[in-house]
Amino acid sequence: MATLDLKEYARRGAAARVAELNAELAEIYRVFPHMRGRRTANRSTTDSETASSPRARRRPTMSAAQRRAVSARMKKYWAERRRTQAKTQ
Repeated sequence: MATLDLKEYARRGAAARVAELNAELAEIYRVFPHMRGRRTANRSTTDSETASSPRARRRPTMSAAQRRAVSARMKKYWAERRRTQAKTQ
């Protein structure tokens, strides 16, 4: 069977499943109308919801002095690592 035929069958199957799910949702909303539009824990957020939602926790920015201190610590750290690796080789 050609690959194109398989893709077409898969597309048709997916479209049929979407129609089934939409019918199930319509039945659920008919029985439980108060659930329409409610967010559930398992529902993933859309791009528009993500854009309007507050950002995740941000770290406070470092001052220039803090950046210099980190730079000095890291320079010392990497110098020690280079010395240790030179001894083992």
